[in-house]
Amino acid sequence: MQKNLVIVESPAKAKTIEKFLGSDYKVLSSYGHIRDLKKKEFSIDVEHGFTPTYEIPKDKKALVAELKAEAKKADVVWLASDEDREGEAISWHLYEVLGLDPAKTKRIVFHEITKTAILKAIENPRDIDVNLVNAQQARRILDRIVGFELSPVLWKKVKPALSAGRVQSVAVRLIVEREREVHAFVSESSYRVTATFEVPDADGKPVEVKAEAGVRFSQKEDAREFLETCQDARFTIEDITTRPMKKSPAPPFTTSTLQQEAARKLGFTVAQTMMVAQRLYESGKITYMRTDSVNLSGLALATSKEAILSLMGEQYVKTRQFATKTKGAQEAHEAIRPTYMENETIEGTPQEQKLYELIWKRTIASQMADAELEKTTATIAMSNSTEKFFATGEVVMFDGFLRVYRESYDDDSEQETESLLPPLAIRQQLERKEIYATQRFTQCPPRYTEASLVRKLEELGIGRPSTYAPTISTVQQRGYVEKGNKEGEKRPYDILKLKGSRITESTKTEMYGSERGKLLPTDTGIVVNDFLMEYFPEIMDYNFTANVEKEFDEVAEGEKEWSGMMEDFYKGFHPLVDKTLHSKTEHKVGERMLGTDPVSGKPVSVKIGRFGPVIQIGSAEDEEKPRFAQLVKGQSLETITLEEALEAFKLPRTLGDYEGQTVTVGVGRFGPYVRYDKLFVSIPKGTDPMEITLDEAVQLIRNKVEAEEKKFIKSFDEDPDMQVLNGKYGPYICYQKKNYKIPEGVEPADLNLEACFKIIELQKNKAETRKVKMAAKRKK
Repeated sequence: MQKNLVIVESPAKAKTIEKFLGSDYKVLSSYGHIRDLKKKEFSIDVEHGFTPTYEIPKDKKALVAELKAEAKKADVVWLASDEDREGEAISWHLYEVLGLDPAKTKRIVFHEITKTAILKAIENPRDIDVNLVNAQQARRILDRIVGFELSPVLWKKVKPALSAGRVQSVAVRLIVEREREVHAFVSESSYRVTATFEVPDADGKPVEVKAEAGVRFSQKEDAREFLETCQDARFTIEDITTRPMKKSPAPPFTTSTLQQEAARKLGFTVAQTMMVAQRLYESGKITYMRTDSVNLSGLALATSKEAILSLMGEQYVKTRQFATKTKGAQEAHEAIRPTYMENETIEGTPQEQKLYELIWKRTIASQMADAELEKTTATIAMSNSTEKFFATGEVVMFDGFLRVYRESYDDDSEQETESLLPPLAIRQQLERKEIYATQRFTQCPPRYTEASLVRKLEELGIGRPSTYAPTISTVQQRGYVEKGNKEGEKRPYDILKLKGSRITESTKTEMYGSERGKLLPTDTGIVVNDFLMEYFPEIMDYNFTANVEKEFDEVAEGEKEWSGMMEDFYKGFHPLVDKTLHSKTEHKVGERMLGTDPVSGKPVSVKIGRFGPVIQIGSAEDEEKPRFAQLVKGQSLETITLEEALEAFKLPRTLGDYEGQTVTVGVGRFGPYVRYDKLFVSIPKGTDPMEITLDEAVQLIRNKVEAEEKKFIKSFDEDPDMQVLNGKYGPYICYQKKNYKIPEGVEPADLNLEACFKIIELQKNKAETRKVKMAAKRKK
């Protein structure tokens, strides 16, 4: 009989822990939750205290049986899932399902997977914290109520197969509102005046000093008038102020700040960051990665100090303990940090190495001295005007933490630039070289990136460290939000230049509004958001969502009873669902009337159809069926005009005949195309489907046919399903819609049917062997 069974939630974590414990301990994984609410049922008994009905999924039954058998053999069962609410719930479910004996069951927690932390946890076991379990259950049940009750309303009122979630719907609201701010934004222009002066440096050589006027001009005429004043002015240093400045390092990482910095510095998505961080934690390289605490343990402070002393010296050390300021912060563990501060780098995948390096630098920097800077501002007076120019320079006197780490920002304008002024003296005269008055424009609010959305959710107190990544993934998977780019547009801007005694004027063009990797609401997302805002304003209210999170915190602290919280919510929410489900509206939700078709006299509208956004001419009440057309990429229900909608009905158009077959141009879900018999060819970007000629279309058809012919290498009359084809990564065998790699050294054109089957068999055997090896590895 084995003495100890340790159960954790992941096989990677089990493998790491097993290295620290002796032969008296067997470590197994539950692979996450072993039971959950039933997938296709409501599973909550509203009449009896909101009691949940849990089930063990089919794919977990064999595992549960194995864990039960192992638990019976053990003297003590140690439940070692993560120390947050989700981890506590996993332990509770294991306790309940495995029917564990309380006298033989111990709960242990640790926020890093090191030998010291594991052994310390075993020395200090505790009971399962039922308050944490109840807080997790409350979140799960409330989200199930919202999802299960709201989704049928959306199916009936908007479109089948839609779903709604409490936190996800609020995240979509933020993205929709920002998109509308962008569309409503009207840019205003002003003229920024910058000057280049010349002064001698310490060696007498002429050097440039760049300065900016303290005033901007809204009209070109005013800017020109100012430059005319500058023509006859003498420029003198009126004042020089030098003040010392200090920059302090940012706190060590929390979940949200790690997600933000990894996005800015490494280009990681939020989900990617969490996946890589999970691997680092489970392999014992960093502390627990779901936290909103900026606290560091005494051990971490001491080892950070040692690392700084050995790498940089005494002057770089400044031990700090940060306080958590986030709205609703509640996690008790440490900030995210390396488990061993002396390890500047680690072995692992490139992503793991990059993320670890980021965490190490941020942690070390948080315990380093302030950077000391000196900021100098020179005020430049004009002899014939009260307006001033200002030249600023900044010099780093002591780099401090900047030697290791500089924080990034979502917006370039948040970052300060450094420059250095040459030696200057009060009353010193400056020689004017050039003065420019350049037209600049106010910028619209930036659309959200994944990183800036996490920052906003955290500011509002919406969600918790464990929910940011799933929320952002879910809204994209549901088709309410997509990550995309916005192409910029060209605009002219004027430049006035004073050089010598002459003022010249020129116009240049610039690109503006170009954005990459931003979160954009889809038409479906906008319509669902507007519907929920109209009928369920409380669910969509930012404060409501943040207050619910606070109530979960109170449940976790044992200050609030969770079923009472559900009762209060449900008695206001359920009647509203009922009322909305049975309400009648004049127009379909999200329908927008654009005007009248001048040919038929019928109404033209846009709406969400069964398969997405559509343009409609006519109505269901007409004798003649309505006509439908799809919106093309870049068009939106909110912004499409009547003229653009009518254009969609000009397609398909016939171009003529080619080799006895009609050639037409149409538009589909993925944009405009040329159709020739059964062949569809996409029309390249930048080519107008309304203006493409027959000759241009024929060339596209020929190119496609040629590419298809190059793709085909061989087929077999005995078995038409078998083909040898050329692909992006080289030749391959295609059989019954499955692809098989051709081994190196084999000439594809020489293959016969028997050889193809042998290659397929070989590939299948290899895949089966890999599966068996993986299964054996998991069992270990």
